[in-house]
Amino acid sequence: MAGEYERILTVKPEVLVYRIPPRSTNRGYRAADWGLDKPSWTGRMRIIATGNKVVVKLEDRNGELFAQAPIDSYPGMSVESVTDSSRYFVLKIADGSGRTAYIGIGFADRGDAFDFNVTLQDHFNSVKKDKEIEQNVNTQPALDLQLKEGQTFKINLGGKLGSKTQGSARPRTNAPLSGGGLLLPPPPGGVAAPKPQTSYQQPAASSVSADLLGMNASNSQPQASNPFGQSDWGEFASAQSNPTNNTNSDPGWVQF
Repeated sequence: MAGEYERILTVKPEVLVYRIPPRSTNRGYRAADWGLDKPSWTGRMRIIATGNKVVVKLEDRNGELFAQAPIDSYPGMSVESVTDSSRYFVLKIADGSGRTAYIGIGFADRGDAFDFNVTLQDHFNSVKKDKEIEQNVNTQPALDLQLKEGQTFKINLGGKLGSKTQGSARPRTNAPLSGGGLLLPPPPGGVAAPKPQTSYQQPAASSVSADLLGMNASNSQPQASNPFGQSDWGEFASAQSNPTNNTNSDPGWVQF
């Protein structure tokens, strides 16, 4: 198929090739009948995948092709395991002109034989799953999303146009009215307002005593009023405005 590219699934540097006798029974091939100590050819193996197809290529040290085997399925007739060993297989090769033959292949390392087996299994299991998925997709009915005649639908935009979002709206404060306006609560974490201070004006000093002006002290001194009631400041104002009881103790002193 056009657009497909080759993928090298695995490479094994050493593979043994044997001429095998025809199978005499239906019980399978036996590697012990091949003369395992005298392989007919030795080279490398490459397993190449193109799309869903797999080709096993046997090449010599210089990269020249010795034989190739197209694999349609695994397990299948193209690759068979022997009955007496896990390191040997029967491979069906083809020359491209329609002629085929069966050869025996083997691996000196048991791990290489395991990789050969698992590589083919994984590839064809993946191909099988892809076909199943494709069949399921093709059998499912397509969704009909077109509106029928007279059918309508509504879209909820989450609120009216032009209105503020719920997160940005300010909460209302149900505070009592004071002075015709709405009394707002103090800001959180703010500084408390200072307490009001009442100004106080000290009464004028008493006039010059009667001893100096020849007037009666009781008539020249006005009685100071106490605007603070019974508070401590009131007592202090009273003490400043009223002359002391020592006025007559020494007439030589001028009282202020």
